[in-house]
Amino acid sequence: MAEEQKSPPDEGSAPRSTELVVSLSGIRDATLDQVRALAERLDAQGVPLSLLVAPKLPGKYKLAKDLATADWLRERRSHGDAIVLHGYDQAATKRRKAEFAALPEYEARLRLTAADRMMDHLGLRTRLFAPPEWAASPGAQAVLPGLGFSQLIRADSVLDIATHTVRPARLFAPRPRYESWQRRMVAFWAWRSDRRGELAQLAISGKHLDSDSVRGLFFEALDLALERSLRPVRYGASPGEPSRLTSLITGAA
Repeated sequence: MAEEQKSPPDEGSAPRSTELVVSLSGIRDATLDQVRALAERLDAQGVPLSLLVAPKLPGKYKLAKDLATADWLRERRSHGDAIVLHGYDQAATKRRKAEFAALPEYEARLRLTAADRMMDHLGLRTRLFAPPEWAASPGAQAVLPGLGFSQLIRADSVLDIATHTVRPARLFAPRPRYESWQRRMVAFWAWRSDRRGELAQLAISGKHLDSDSVRGLFFEALDLALERSLRPVRYGASPGEPSRLTSLITGAA
């Protein structure tokens, strides 16, 4: 695979506003009510969502049998949100390793092909891939072009697979425990992303939405990012594509 190249900053042009992607994972029957409420609140703020979806989840969950969640995901896609493949079943394939973190090419191809077919059957096929725990092995990365994927989304970067260019990124994903430490990280995450022009990634799992502390950290980070004029977009958005926030401000449709 061709060597990835980081896009150098264009020092002769005016600085481009830093972009913010808000993503939501853990979307299933048990979290759907809270997920819906979060999406409605973000709609009111003009913030698009990138929905990280796996066709199967631990505990014998299958999206194909969860008609309400599948319908909601299709509705959100038509609304303008991005669907992002987030693994096949998110099962650890090696001890203490996320699903795609250590897979050789042939195993990664099998899992990605199966996931792609299931998503296509559900009307949710996507060319965007964010591996569970944001970790993809060299083998997993190597099979993505042949399977037609256009982006590989990681904690520290987003890879454009066609051009082999990498956009630096910075992730903040609040979780239960260590709230005081995470609260200190919020300001640093927004400041560092804005200062260095990195893509700011703010992620939350549906299984954590019932935690007041995690939900509070998430909205604290979001409010700070918007105060710093970070521009909310979705994964896979075209350069210059207007955000919902822009539409709310300008009154555009």
